[in-house]
Amino acid sequence: MEFNKFNLHPLVAAGVTAAGYTTPTPIQEQAIPAVMLGRDVMGLAQTGTGKTAAFALPILHRLMQGGRKHVRALIVAPTRELAEQIHEAIGGLALKTGIRSVTVYGGVGFNPQVDKLRRGAEIVVACPGRLLDHIQQKTIDLSRLEVVVLDEADHMFDMGFLPDIRRILKHLPEKKQTLLFSATMPEDIRYLAKDILHEPEVLKIGASAPAVAVSHALYPVAQHLKTPLLINLLGNTATESVLIFTRTKHRAKRLGEQLARIGYKTASLQGNLSQSKRQDAMQGFRNGTYQILVATDIAARGIDVTQISHVINYDIPNTTDAYIHRIGRTGRAAKSGDAYTLVTADDRDMVRDIERVLSGPLERRTIDGFDYNVSAPRSDAEFDRPPLRSTSGRQPGGANRSSRSGSYSFKPKRAGGSNAYAK
Repeated sequence: MEFNKFNLHPLVAAGVTAAGYTTPTPIQEQAIPAVMLGRDVMGLAQTGTGKTAAFALPILHRLMQGGRKHVRALIVAPTRELAEQIHEAIGGLALKTGIRSVTVYGGVGFNPQVDKLRRGAEIVVACPGRLLDHIQQKTIDLSRLEVVVLDEADHMFDMGFLPDIRRILKHLPEKKQTLLFSATMPEDIRYLAKDILHEPEVLKIGASAPAVAVSHALYPVAQHLKTPLLINLLGNTATESVLIFTRTKHRAKRLGEQLARIGYKTASLQGNLSQSKRQDAMQGFRNGTYQILVATDIAARGIDVTQISHVINYDIPNTTDAYIHRIGRTGRAAKSGDAYTLVTADDRDMVRDIERVLSGPLERRTIDGFDYNVSAPRSDAEFDRPPLRSTSGRQPGGANRSSRSGSYSFKPKRAGGSNAYAK
């Protein structure tokens, strides 16, 4: 099937051609006709399957008929990065249409957003908190809204936005088309869907499953040896660009600084950064200025970089859903990718859960020549001492062979062993 089978408005179809789209993805193939028919839709699809175009194209087709310069479509996203990503995608697809999109989110000035809204736009892409501010200040008019999209609904639930979403929905016209997209369907999202969707078309495209083009591996290691092992791994692995996830903002910042000090082109992305610095980090990672991006889960769903070759979980995520979304950043656009996770003895339960989702055990790997028996420091100085250089002597970013020792199963050491690990 090709995009011309959808019979999109010619000016929308021109945007599809300009974007280089030829064959729709499964979620696009199923969602576009349903949305064009005016149906409510609940789409369950993993990260990286083309959901944005699945709702953006039929919305643009619809907006080609009717009034201009007032808000007719609202897209709600959990993070600023995802909101910008959607806005940019719409901008490309709407290039020939004259339809305008604006973003509304916190961390930037309120008044410039008011000015853009006053100048007129047909599509608003918003984060919940700032959107509620505009609603309360009466600086946005949603009275003529025709379509609302809740994107990454499960992530909005994870971030505590569900009450805000319900408040927003109360301010929208009763008669509208509602589209809900999510990678997973926790109970609260199921209840929300039941409340707000009318006889929806339910589409399930590989929901709750990671991208099939990604290979997975675990690197068991003691907590205090994570950083030297990571540096050794980077120095012995051929990579294009690498996305590293940490559990905390502080750790993302300090790990990014350590990698930069030893010569890697590295940026960090975490919630304490200003919006301009977050955008600079994202843009630099997209255009290759930075080879490595160290991030908290804020980036798990808001970054669209097709050339990411490796996702490394410096810290294992707290849920299997978070794991799926993290590793969904690689293996995109018909490319393969690698997902590495550094695990400690404390992570065995989460590893078991992830393996259950993947329907099989994950390969355990070690790095030849790495000393796993270095004693832990007396105090937790993980980010206070200089990083250890890779023992390989290779330069950052080199096309080096991947250091793999095949399938490996760690067995617990005697009681008190620092790198004990068991399934």
